[in-house]
Amino acid sequence: MDKVELAKRVVEVALRRGEFKLRSGQTSNVYFDKYQFEARPELLREIARQLAPLIPEGTEVLAGLELGGVPIATALSFETGLPVAFVRKERKTYGTCLIAEGAVVRDKKVCIVEDVITTGGAVLDSVRELRAEGAQLATVLSVIYRGDPNKDYFASEGLKRISLLSLADLEPHMG
Repeated sequence: MDKVELAKRVVEVALRRGEFKLRSGQTSNVYFDKYQFEARPELLREIARQLAPLIPEGTEVLAGLELGGVPIATALSFETGLPVAFVRKERKTYGTCLIAEGAVVRDKKVCIVEDVITTGGAVLDSVRELRAEGAQLATVLSVIYRGDPNKDYFASEGLKRISLLSLADLEPHMG
């Protein structure tokens, strides 16, 4: 499956129309229900296959953000052999009290993995937490970037955003 076919399939299974409030606080009449493409093994496998070459060389750990980034990062782990850290939205207050479970992030080159990004607010929250844990961060990798193509929400944090699909890739299939 090529990127155009993947975009078409993602739209077929995940596009929802209506009025939706996004995490960013914005409202939108289109929503990409990531759990619909993450729950289909053939699509999740293909997404991982196409994302894998976009992972920066030298990456030591993939950091999947709760909740949608976790299946993407896990699928990428199968595809690449890289270990995964599962990043919570909030630090646990019991047990290990960690923000990231699984692979150790301290002193590692970590690539953040997310499903859908609009303004990157959730990502930036996690960046601060991961850096406090000693992670070396340079890249945010997402399946879909639906934000403003002229805004770079991550440059001020020294991060590069790489996305497999943008709205420009998805719009031709949105009817």
